[in-house]
Amino acid sequence: MSLIAPPLSLYVHMPWCVKKCPYCDFNSHGLRSEPPPYADYIDHLLADLDADRADFAAALEGRPVISVFFGGGTPSLFAPELIARMLDGVRERLPLADDTEITLETNPGTVEHGRFDGYLAAGINRISFGVQSFDDDKLRRLGRIHSASEAETAVKSAQDAGYTNINLDLMYALPKQELDGALADVESAVALAPTHISHYQLTLEPNTVFAANPPPLPDDDHAWAMQEACEARLAEAGYGQYEISAYAQPGRRCVHNLNYWQFGDYLGIGAGAHGKLSDAISGRIHRRWKTRSPRAYMAEPGGAGRLGGHNVVAAAELPFEYMLNALRLIDGVPMADFPARTGLAPKTIAPALATARARGWLLDDPRLLRTSATGQRFLNDVIASFLG
Repeated sequence: MSLIAPPLSLYVHMPWCVKKCPYCDFNSHGLRSEPPPYADYIDHLLADLDADRADFAAALEGRPVISVFFGGGTPSLFAPELIARMLDGVRERLPLADDTEITLETNPGTVEHGRFDGYLAAGINRISFGVQSFDDDKLRRLGRIHSASEAETAVKSAQDAGYTNINLDLMYALPKQELDGALADVESAVALAPTHISHYQLTLEPNTVFAANPPPLPDDDHAWAMQEACEARLAEAGYGQYEISAYAQPGRRCVHNLNYWQFGDYLGIGAGAHGKLSDAISGRIHRRWKTRSPRAYMAEPGGAGRLGGHNVVAAAELPFEYMLNALRLIDGVPMADFPARTGLAPKTIAPALATARARGWLLDDPRLLRTSATGQRFLNDVIASFLG
């Protein structure tokens, strides 16, 4: 089978935040006495992009970027003029689609009022707020630096500045949270009328403060009850679920994350960033990741020290990697996408598909890869069945 190059995105990692949260396992670094070298970091990002473009010139030829995502850390610690310089540099190096989605993650407690118009002028057309909860007690337990009222004010400020595409991140199954509390957070989010809501279960990730000292969390049954009730309320409010943790108003699904879940390609630049790139000429799928330490990453612009690792994904690993993403989508993906995006014949996964369908995990449709309601609840087991 022939590998077909999928859509291309760009992920830009901004590693600094005001304070590291106890549940966070992302590559983020709390601020210290000396301010981070924000301007120099932009130079290194562009040098990183130059080096990746040189390494993958043939695989990138003629492919427009459909989305850019500034993640972190807290990217809104970077002033609008620095974001503008970064995006100008990206446009000089890569073709951007006319309707490219460009997202900036922000913490409601770090944005100065009046800056949203600056980000809009810089080219950011989608804002993602890390709200997590509208309960001040829960925010304190999560180590967040903002209050519920600050979150509401920040969202309204972005709307006043002209933003019409806004995501709110919410968590549920928080320490000592009850069902009513999870629903109250959803009500508060819906009242602000964002176009998109990401609704995640709090999990204990390795190498975090919470993993070392676990807080009292709801058990699995209570967490599932919260998910179902919140999902129903979001649907009632006009937010359609299209991925396990993502809900959107019509026409407002996140282009960038959809590309991940559909096994699209993405360049990853910045300290700790990961990337995936399909080379249709060689039939290989590359994964590359950058060194996590900002200091090491910035040792030499575009130098080898910025690389954390690089490998070609083995054919035996591709079914699992593909399903790890695609099966998160509520509507599923066309079966034809599997050979197009992995280069593997459908027969490669035929035994695992038959088993998953027999167990009621997948719908019995030869044209579609889609989980059943049972499969969604036991998604990890479904995905694991495709391990080589």
